Amino acid sequence: MDDKKLIAMRVAQELRPGYLVNLGIGLPTLVAAMVPKDADIFFQSENGIIGMHAIPEEGLEAEDLTEAGGSPISALPGAATFDSAMSFGLIRGGHLDVTVLGGLQVDQQGRLANWMVPGHMVPGMGGAMDLVTGARRVIVAMTHTAKGKPKIVENSTLPLTSQRRVDLIVTELAVIRPSEQGLVLQELAPGVEVETVQRATEARLIVPDEVSTMRFDSK
Repeated sequence: MDDKKLIAMRVAQELRPGYLVNLGIGLPTLVAAMVPKDADIFFQSENGIIGMHAIPEEGLEAEDLTEAGGSPISALPGAATFDSAMSFGLIRGGHLDVTVLGGLQVDQQGRLANWMVPGHMVPGMGGAMDLVTGARRVIVAMTHTAKGKPKIVENSTLPLTSQRRVDLIVTELAVIRPSEQGLVLQELAPGVEVETVQRATEARLIVPDEVSTMRFDSK
């Protein structure tokens, strides 16, 4: 299975009917395609939409229907669009049940760095700081390494998005739960060994006596 699809499928298992869920740009937008259209889960993008759905098929894109990064999305019947002031009012007001964000690094304390790409001009951190601070639950959806280098590190070399500890990290190798004690290895992807995850992780993982395998229950 494609790594990004596996990550998105596993993240979707964390969502429940009635949730208002922000999906960050990139990989997180794939999560919308992993839940049924009638799942009663409401996906939001901070540029001003509730009711966003999967990336449209090629040729069906609409220029004025995009996620926050400018990539095309689709919308469910009854979707609502509004301005940034309303959107960030929802975020800063604590109305989001979950935000799913991509990550460049997560450190030993579970703190996310996801807004500055090395070597690229960055106009600003966008909504990342608000989302990590305002959402009730923060899930990081990212590949475990980048060009062979670990993204779960002892100390981040990039500016932190927030001092808040995220709630869950989902990669193609594992599900990791940050805690006060450290990073707990909660689940392994099918066919993956504990040693494989630790080799791909700079930070030391807390490994319970029993680590379950990722499940992908149908909703």
